[in-house]
Amino acid sequence: MKNFEEKTRAYALKNALAHDGKAVAGAVISALFNEGLKREEIGKYAKTINEIVGHINSMSSQQQEKAFAEIENLTSERESREGLPELPDVKKSGVVMRIAPSPSGPLHVMHAVVASYSYLYVKKYGGKFYVRIEDTNPENIYPKAYKMIEDEVKWLFEDKPIVLIQSDRMKIYYTYAEKLIKKNSAYVCTCSSEQFKKFADAKEDCKCRNNSIEKNLEEWNKMLDVKGFKPGEAVLRFKSSMTDPNPAMRDFPLARINLEKHPRQDKKFRVWPLMNLAVAVDDIELGMTHIIRGKDHRDNAKRQEMIYNVLGKKYPWCAFIGRVNFKEMELSTSQTRKDIEAGKYKGWDDPKLPFIESLKKRKYKPEAFWKMAEHMGISEVDKVISLKDFFSLLDNFNKEVENEK
Repeated sequence: MKNFEEKTRAYALKNALAHDGKAVAGAVISALFNEGLKREEIGKYAKTINEIVGHINSMSSQQQEKAFAEIENLTSERESREGLPELPDVKKSGVVMRIAPSPSGPLHVMHAVVASYSYLYVKKYGGKFYVRIEDTNPENIYPKAYKMIEDEVKWLFEDKPIVLIQSDRMKIYYTYAEKLIKKNSAYVCTCSSEQFKKFADAKEDCKCRNNSIEKNLEEWNKMLDVKGFKPGEAVLRFKSSMTDPNPAMRDFPLARINLEKHPRQDKKFRVWPLMNLAVAVDDIELGMTHIIRGKDHRDNAKRQEMIYNVLGKKYPWCAFIGRVNFKEMELSTSQTRKDIEAGKYKGWDDPKLPFIESLKKRKYKPEAFWKMAEHMGISEVDKVISLKDFFSLLDNFNKEVENEK
């Protein structure tokens, strides 16, 4: 790509001038795609793009205008598309999409922005929008989060989301676990985690891998039986390949025994599906067509696609997005919970917190988050932004919404 840095600077200036002096790396990258930047090159250029955007955002509006006038000829109008890019393979019936929050706490501002991608596509094409609360880890659940998340997504997305809770669907996961065992694509492993790691590192089969289907069904029932295996004595594994170049793909676990009391299910279940089993099953059962998720789930997407393939299902179209890091604050619901309990904040609606409870109280409109999502675009590049800059943009979008109304 010729004149990479100059074109990046030109598009960053153009984007900044269109949004009150604050450019966003994702929008600049979208413009650079039209200039020849390839998706596989994003990682190579991400640092440079972020540095240029950061420099542009530190300039005054007068400086930005003067600088852009000098290199405006390097930009084209092709990137100035309103809204998000078109999705591939959309059927007449529309799309089925989802977000999948954990009930470790309520939603924060970036949950709202990322969820807006999927909602806006469902709004555009028609179809169904699911909010699936993923609570199959009994050890990290904030009981109040169930109701908070449900109320928040209904407020954010026009009361349209279909809310599901994974722990209410346990028998479905058990049914699919047995299907995988009967297809000889899953087995019960009684190796210790240390033993299995040695086999995986050596790219060798563990002693359990070649058990018969009948033996695996017997041991699966022993996992479910209160008189059977104890926690840590057995896990259900997917039979992928012990020689996969990526160690994370080698016979990954699907379910484990966990006797912790579940806030919603008490001690009704002793075997809990792990994320890759539960997510793959739900996406199949709900007929998911398109998925937008964080790029940190790339390996999980590959694992889930393996499960799809064994079951003879076509894997949905999938896009990955980078992480947004705020300079001044880590958006951790677990840590914020501790801070609230310690008295640092008065509650989730504390005006100093960027959580939906607080933002709603501060009169932000749902559409402001939709506009922010469209502005940021779908990009795999990680972004670093100050809370001040982020909320300056969000405030402008909120004013736009108020004016439109």
